[in-house]
Amino acid sequence: MLLRARARQGVARVRSAWFPILQAAVAGGLAFAFSRHVLGHPYPFFAPVSTWIALGFSMDRSVRRVAELAVGVALGVGLGDAVVHVIGSGVWQVAVVLFVAALVARFLDRGAMLTTQAGVQAIVIVGLPAVGTAGSPFGRWTDALVGGALALGVALLTPSDPRRHPRALGGRALDEVATVLLGLKDGLAQRSATLVEDALVRGRASQPVFDDWTDAATNARDLARISPAVRRHRDELAALVVASVHAERAMRNTRVLVRRALPVVDAPATHDLDGLAATVLDLAIAAQDLSAATSGGVRPDRACSELLAAAASLDPFVLAPDDWHVQSLVLLARSLVVDLLEAADVDPAAARAALPEI
Repeated sequence: MLLRARARQGVARVRSAWFPILQAAVAGGLAFAFSRHVLGHPYPFFAPVSTWIALGFSMDRSVRRVAELAVGVALGVGLGDAVVHVIGSGVWQVAVVLFVAALVARFLDRGAMLTTQAGVQAIVIVGLPAVGTAGSPFGRWTDALVGGALALGVALLTPSDPRRHPRALGGRALDEVATVLLGLKDGLAQRSATLVEDALVRGRASQPVFDDWTDAATNARDLARISPAVRRHRDELAALVVASVHAERAMRNTRVLVRRALPVVDAPATHDLDGLAATVLDLAIAAQDLSAATSGGVRPDRACSELLAAAASLDPFVLAPDDWHVQSLVLLARSLVVDLLEAADVDPAAARAALPEI
């Protein structure tokens, strides 16, 4: 039974990976052939190495990721060649080239993959003899450039759907907003400072998801600008970038709302929080529906209707006619609902017009 299960899993992995592996293998062979027959390098080892490292075996090839890996390999190989031809190879040379390669990589880009590959390839170059480069002092660096350029070309011409990753991250980010709002609702309904504190901790821990969404959407939008294969998705990707900005603002306003709610819930005086708790629940449900629409790539019509209805109820003098503490929380919720509406692609003026005048 276990062997059959493993066999089925293995077959599934092969089915999903055989085509990108074929692409990377053909690209590696072409890189090797170009360096050998065009550049005249008898053993262009780093041409296919750079291609394979940059492309890998997955169809989910972010152009930024491919570029980071390709540049990292080329940078490490180039610095390694420079060290070998200037000060030779040895123990201390390995330490020097690793230190310099990592510093240069961190200067060029914040990506961890670039820095890792730069350091690894620099160590390999210093540790290997400089053979098969036809007398060129930087033959291996040239091979790495050839392989990286070919990998980048493959990524640009045969990309996967660039919307898939930003959509998924958008769903996760908006689901975090919904989860924090649900925690706040429970805290308000039960007058529990502990539940409100838990919601605040969850909100503070969610920032990396929003950063990842913004980065992924921005990279995908930039790819759509230069790649003919995905140019038709430019408008949706641009909208995802805008949505990520407004969703992050919504989370920030959510954290502020939760933080300001904590002393109100924990106060010795009794505040009427039932109306605010019900509205926060409505916002949480709307955020959940917006999350589902974003991850599914469909229009968030249901979420927009729910948000507009919630916005119409956010009158501080109705929800808390004689309690300025709760009124201040309602005012914060008004900013939150506008951000969520704008994340749902509602016009800013329309989003603000949905709020009751005060």
